[in-house]
Amino acid sequence: MRFDLQTLDLVLAVAETRSITRGAARERLALAAASKRLSDLETRLGVPLFERRARGVEPTEAGHALVRHVRSLRAQLHALESEVLEFGRGIQGHLRVAAAAGAIAEVLPADLAAFSRAHPGIRISLEDLTSAEVQAAVAEGRADVGVFVPPVHDPRLRHWPYAASRLAVVVPRGHVLARRTAVGFDALLDFELIGLHLGAAAQERMRERAEALGRRLDARLHVRGFDAIVQLVEAGLGVAVLPATVAERLARLFEVVVLELQDELAEREYRLAVRQQPVLPPALQKFVAVLCPSAADPHAPAPAARQSVPSKVKTTP
Repeated sequence: MRFDLQTLDLVLAVAETRSITRGAARERLALAAASKRLSDLETRLGVPLFERRARGVEPTEAGHALVRHVRSLRAQLHALESEVLEFGRGIQGHLRVAAAAGAIAEVLPADLAAFSRAHPGIRISLEDLTSAEVQAAVAEGRADVGVFVPPVHDPRLRHWPYAASRLAVVVPRGHVLARRTAVGFDALLDFELIGLHLGAAAQERMRERAEALGRRLDARLHVRGFDAIVQLVEAGLGVAVLPATVAERLARLFEVVVLELQDELAEREYRLAVRQQPVLPPALQKFVAVLCPSAADPHAPAPAARQSVPSKVKTTP
């Protein structure tokens, strides 16, 4: 079954304006022509796309599904147009990278810089997402490559160990825990936590770990941005668990103390993922080869992820 873009754009316009009349006007179509296009499309698909109501139209479940795909298609077409035009300006490719915030803060910048120096003609765009969102974006083609923290949720991905990471605890100076050099996760549950944004891999692991201990994770604040979290800790609103390298870096700017987290959830791994496909595009092949050299040989055993942080976290003086 073939779809023409003008009809798909009309479906999107009608869904967004909740009106066939306004949708037709937006797409510069006569009302009769727009109505016929929608009717013909519904006949071909065998399902109604809109429910006609007194005050306009409302997409059916099938309509919502089609609109979702149309939006994705338009985004891909825009990306296609932009990328092809870039070749005329000497750009040799464009990679869309999606990554968890921790990876962006800990390990990616140096590797992205190294890749850009080695391949200056390949442009990189980077998006900050949760680990689950990273996997979905790569699997659905909205990103070319992703860096995330397991578990792996999508079987459509091919992935490799990228870097090892460690979580640490941040507390205000003068806090009862600040006299220690290390603390167990169970001890943290006696205090209010400044939580990472909902959906963050570390936040989900802490919630699951708390439940396994028969406790509840008391996180009254959820914040996106490590620096904002540390400022709230400094203000005495709670304690936090962050990537160790990030915590140590921010401890030089704010009045906080960094402690080693003594728990199995402290150890974590970043993985590099692409969508399963017979052959990777040349630009993506080069990117994967720089960040995960072993990935160039599909028969090579998976290497241990490289360490991105020291195994121990020292208390900030």
